[in-house]
Amino acid sequence: MADYIYLLESRLSQAQQHALEKVREIARIKGLTSFLVGGAVRDLTSGSPVRDLDVVVQGNALKLKKDIEKSGGFISGESETTQSFFVDFPGEVRMEIGSTLSATYPKPGKPVYKADTILADLRRRDFTANAMGLSLNQGSYGLLMDPLNGVADIENRELRLVNNYGFIEDPAQMIRAVRLMARLGWQMDERTRSRYETGKEEGYISVMSAWQRNYETEEIFHEEDPLRVISKLESEGWLKLLNPTLGSSKVNASELERLRDIQMQLQIHGIHAEIAAASFPLLTAKLTPKDVASLKKSFIRQGFVRQIDALESEGKAFAAQLSSKEASAPSQAWKLLHATRPEAVLWAAHHVKAAGVQNKLKAFYTDWPQARQKIPFTLMQEMRITPDLPGYDELVEKLFFEFMDNHLSTVEEQKAFLEPYSPPAPPPPVNLRRARATKKEPKAPKGRKKTAVESEATAVVTPEVAAQPAQEKQEKQKKAVAGKVAPVAAKKAPAPAAKPPAKKVPVKAPAKKAVVKKNPPKKAVVAAKKPAKKVTPAKTVAKKPTPSKKAAPAKKTAVKKTPAKPSPKKAPAKKVAKKKR
Repeated sequence: MADYIYLLESRLSQAQQHALEKVREIARIKGLTSFLVGGAVRDLTSGSPVRDLDVVVQGNALKLKKDIEKSGGFISGESETTQSFFVDFPGEVRMEIGSTLSATYPKPGKPVYKADTILADLRRRDFTANAMGLSLNQGSYGLLMDPLNGVADIENRELRLVNNYGFIEDPAQMIRAVRLMARLGWQMDERTRSRYETGKEEGYISVMSAWQRNYETEEIFHEEDPLRVISKLESEGWLKLLNPTLGSSKVNASELERLRDIQMQLQIHGIHAEIAAASFPLLTAKLTPKDVASLKKSFIRQGFVRQIDALESEGKAFAAQLSSKEASAPSQAWKLLHATRPEAVLWAAHHVKAAGVQNKLKAFYTDWPQARQKIPFTLMQEMRITPDLPGYDELVEKLFFEFMDNHLSTVEEQKAFLEPYSPPAPPPPVNLRRARATKKEPKAPKGRKKTAVESEATAVVTPEVAAQPAQEKQEKQKKAVAGKVAPVAAKKAPAPAAKPPAKKVPVKAPAKKAVVKKNPPKKAVVAAKKPAKKVTPAKTVAKKPTPSKKAAPAKKTAVKKTPAKPSPKKAPAKKVAKKKR
């Protein structure tokens, strides 16, 4: 099912929404429930243009007349029998406001109305597609009421009678069916069509009241394409019963078509004009003045007649303003076109032949709208002028008019124009996190200077000392292997008994060498300690901020002296070994 809240917001024009909101609020203040019914709901559901609005309230709608007039509505007609009246709101919004009623027909064509509920009001209507309503009340806004399944007939594009005796009780429904078929392109369902043909043959139309006849005649002039409706009614034989002076032959068809083209051009550029008042002289172009006067007098909405009579003078006044110096600039002419009543603009565009007026209208259709494409949105973004700023739309309109008048041709001029609207640059982001404080290395106490140097010296020597157990293990393994090899050799060669001691001597010699090798590292430790003692007296070095720099020379002296001293001491060790032999 369609979302009717969305349809009310998207399918209705801004003027229609404002008018509907005014009526809804007035009814709420008066304590009356209100509903949108009839053709407006049908057009919302089917997707057709919503031409007029029908609103009913549960109560006497005539009590709302004064409040409606205070809110800006113009009362164009009323009917005490149906407790309804017709209103024209600004923006060319036509509305009929009535009461929820039920109807009975003691005789054909003579209804008796009484106040009733909204559902009873929907069931008394002509066709199921028109028997639908939308709630306009708080708590149920947009709720659809469709007691006769009119949505299904809208999908099938069919007109189905609500009451099987509808054409007999209210013969005006036959004329209404033809008018809706001409406008919407729908057809009557099979049963409705058979009853319609029976009504034509039996002459049901003869009991139609004069009020209904005048109402249906006036509705022809409010159609979007009145000539098509006139032709359809004429072919069905109903037009001569409504008003014998009317006919398709009495219409200025070529000018009527040109008027409709102008209306479409104006709508494209935001000027929505109601064509009814402007088309009336063309639809009655070949009627005598007496017939025209009689036709106007028969209309239910006499306010519509006043609009027809005043339209020519309004159109001429607008044409004079458009040709004056007040509208010499394109932006001034543009503002004047949008400030004038749309019907007056439509009349002037169709009837006034002056070159100044027509040239400006042509520029309004083609040239002036191109200025909107020159608006420098990229530059505005660079200058921090974004749509979320207050007054952004007004600024865009000012730029549009400036470009329309051929101003701001250079980037420098555009920047100068936009500078007052540019907000200041945002401040840099504040970093709330504190920077970490640099850790200062603690100064070594003066009494511990020597120990630091000694620890570095020992750190250099300790790898050699740590290697001593590994060397001892290797020597023990060599001795064990040599011990095993010697007995085997003795068994194989028993003769030379004195040789084994000779062989053992070189085996012992490495052991003695190993003992000698153990001594140099110890001396290296001593040697390392001696230069350390020499380095420590340099008290001037202790003034430097870090103790690591003091230890650096100690490392170098230790590394340089350790390999130098063991080499000369190995030579006397060998001599001692020879002396022992």
